[in-house]
Order: sequence, then structure tokens, then C-alpha cells
Amino acid sequence: MSNHISNNRPNPDQVIVDIATYVDDFEITSKEAIETARYCLLDTLGCGFEALQYPACTKLLGPIIKGTLVPDGVKIPGTNYQLDPILAAFNIGAMIRWLDFNDTWLAAEWGHPSDNLGGILSAADYVSRKNIKEGKSSLKILDVLNAMIKAHEIQGILALENSFNRVGLDHVILVKIASTAVVTKLLGGNKNDIINALSNAIIDGQSLRTYRHSPNTGSRKSWAAGDATSRAVRLAWMTLQGEMGYPSALTAKTWGFYDVLFKGNSFKFQRHYGSYVMENVLFKISFPAEFHAQTAVESAFSLHKNESQKLDTLEKINAIEKIVIRTHESAIRIIDKQGSLDNPADRDHCIQYMTAVALLCGQLTAQDYEDEKAKDPRIDALRNKMVCIEDPQYTKDYLDPEKRSIANAIQIFYKDGSISQEVAVEYPIGHRKRRNEGIPELIKKYKINLARIFDQPKQKDILDLCLDHDQFLKTDVIKFMDMLAK
Repeated sequence: MSNHISNNRPNPDQVIVDIATYVDDFEITSKEAIETARYCLLDTLGCGFEALQYPACTKLLGPIIKGTLVPDGVKIPGTNYQLDPILAAFNIGAMIRWLDFNDTWLAAEWGHPSDNLGGILSAADYVSRKNIKEGKSSLKILDVLNAMIKAHEIQGILALENSFNRVGLDHVILVKIASTAVVTKLLGGNKNDIINALSNAIIDGQSLRTYRHSPNTGSRKSWAAGDATSRAVRLAWMTLQGEMGYPSALTAKTWGFYDVLFKGNSFKFQRHYGSYVMENVLFKISFPAEFHAQTAVESAFSLHKNESQKLDTLEKINAIEKIVIRTHESAIRIIDKQGSLDNPADRDHCIQYMTAVALLCGQLTAQDYEDEKAKDPRIDALRNKMVCIEDPQYTKDYLDPEKRSIANAIQIFYKDGSISQEVAVEYPIGHRKRRNEGIPELIKKYKINLARIFDQPKQKDILDLCLDHDQFLKTDVIKFMDMLAK
């Protein structure tokens, strides 16, 4: 019996071929997806503008060698930086993810598909400036939106049935895969180039979730997506220089992704690629909170109106027997935390912390995760009263592709036997089922974030363009990126 291994080059893995075919061939026709992508672009950029107020973020931005200005480089929104597309992708990606305020996708795997905008905008701006120099046309904003829709779809469809977190891998692997596919296309690659680039993304070393979980939660979770989308641009660029691919990157016995990192299991798929994910994406509109806690915070806001006077001192908090948070399994697994919270990244992934601040203050902002706010002893006093309980129906509805709810309910029990009303919220304001209610708030959020960076006339120019759907889609990428630069 021979133990020799065949050295015949296999055909590319079908999973990789399917992604490449979708990116290269599929035409986006959904008006809802394109309109949602426009709002997603505005919201995501706004999140980046807010992050520019935080030195912990800005210290990582800009050129590696201070003062470097790349000729015809990518302009970084809200700054005067002009960088190569690989470093630009990191800058934009880190900005938009820093405060955990951009969009979300929840399924077997979680993530933030707009993280891919780092690579997409960088590639689109780079190609556009190169085209103009060569006497060709700039890409249009519609090209950016189409790339966003496809990146969302790749990341989201892979996430529906495949839990990377259960094998200890971070969801930014999906950012790397999705960004690699669409960026290769934006840079001029064909289907075979996309296949080769994707194979390199898959065999890359993948990020662990260490930095997202106790006792190691830290700020890497704020730049991990920027790192992934930047790596995608590099892999796409290398492919277009003629670098080879690895056809059985997923399925190779012993050495492929499935055997090495996925416990021998193959990816499962619930549906074909289209525009489903962008149409159903979740926006974080009213406050920055890990998405599994969004409805808990909204419930706490409601309770604040009637219960806040019973919570404003430590003595009054001591009169509470318990605070029950009825929630779904994923929330318990990710953000149910006891003990000390050591930094903002720790706090914005703790359902008890977010709920406590919302109960006390009736609001929740990015500043509420900073050390100064966390010194308020009432927050930990309330946290210590909280009990998270899984509601099986909430878990079932969370996984139902027709519902996709993210439900939480909160009720306060006092030692004297009295109880508060239980407030339950099934769908957060950023859910597709609440789009009509959510979009005006999303625009309000965008206006606030524009005002952090630009003067009044510039704000108006940007806003007028962005809110004119048809005109915006026809706008040159270069024109828009120039408007956003400082």
C-alpha cells in the first residue's frame, strides 16, 4: 500500500470559485441594497470622524515615517494624510471600527461588514487617481457601493452557518476574505486573480479572539479589522504582480484551512450570494454598544424614566435584590462579564456595564466607557446586582433568518418585594424592521459627526451631495474623497 501523496495540482476549491464568480459576474439590481449601502457609507465614515477625537486611535494613524506624503496617494477622510493604499486601508479601517459604532451582522459568526470599507475606499481612490493620471475616468460612488454590497454579502453569508468564534478565531478573518475578493476586482483583477488572492487570504495566519475576551480584552479589537482589510489590499496587490495562488487552500488534507483551523469541518451555506446581507444589515444608530446589548440599553433607557430616583445613591442601590436581564445565548457568551473592567474595550463589551450606565443616566456615549466615568461607584454596585438569564425563545428568534431579532428584557426586583415593570425590546432601532424609524436618526448621527471635523459650509456641501441619491451615485470617487480631506 503506497503512502505517496499525489502532486497533481487540484482544481480550485469550489467555495473560493463561488466567491470569485459572484464578485466578477453578479450584477447588483436591488434598489433597496444600493440605498442601504449609501446610508451605510455615510454612517461608517461618520464613525471614523468621531474616532478622530480619540488620541488612542489617532496615535496609530498617518504615515509610518512622520511627514511622508505619497504622490497620488489615498486621501484619509477627516485628515491631511495621503498614503499608499495598503496603509490607507489600515487608517480608514481602524478609524471606522475604533468606537464600535459602525454596522453589525449577527449569525453563527458575528462581525461588522462595513469594516471592509477600509480596503474598498482605499482601492477605489487609488485606482481613480491612477486612472486620471493615465487619461481614464475616475470610479464612481456607485462602484464603491457595489463593492460594499458584495463585501457585505461574502462576509455575511459565510457567517450565517459557520462559527469561527467556536474554534477561537476572530471574525476579522471574514473581513480579510471579503476585502481581498472585492479589492482584487477594484484593482483590475479577473476571476482567476480573485481566486488566487482569496487562497492567500485563507492560508494567512488568522487572528485569535484573545483580545475580545476576559481576562485579555483590549484595544486590538479596535484596530483588528483595519489590520485585516489592509492585509487584503496587500494580498490583492501581490496577486496582480503575478504572485501565485494555492487552489486547495481550504480542502488540502492536513495542511488546508479546514484541517488546520476548522476541526476538519467544511463551510456550510444557507443561501446563495446576492444582496441579502446589505438589505438586512444592522446599524448602530443611537449609541455605541456591542450589538447584543443594544436592546438591553434601549430597555434600560425606558426604565430610567421611572426608576432612576431609586438608583441615584449607593444606599438606594443596596435596596435592590436583583436586576434580571433576560437575553439570548450569544449575548451571554460574548458580553456577560463579572469582575473588574480594565479599559474602554472591556467596558463596551460588558452588558452589565452598558445597562448600568443607561439605567443611571438615561443615555450612553463613547465617553461613558472612559476611565473617568467608570470611577462612578454606582456603576459597579448596579453591575453586582445583575443576573443574565437565557430565554430560549430569544435565542431561537436570534437565529431565525426571517426574524433576526436581538431581544433583551430588563426588570428590577427590590428587597421590599416591589418590582419594576419588565421592559422588553425585540428589535433595535438599527434593524431592517425599524428602517423608517432608524434612517432619520442615522442621518442625524452623520450630521453630528460631520460637525466634529468640518466647518459649516463644508458640512452643508458634503451633506447636500450625500443626501441626493442619484447625484451621489454618479459622483467621482476622487471628488468625494477630496471633499472629505482636511
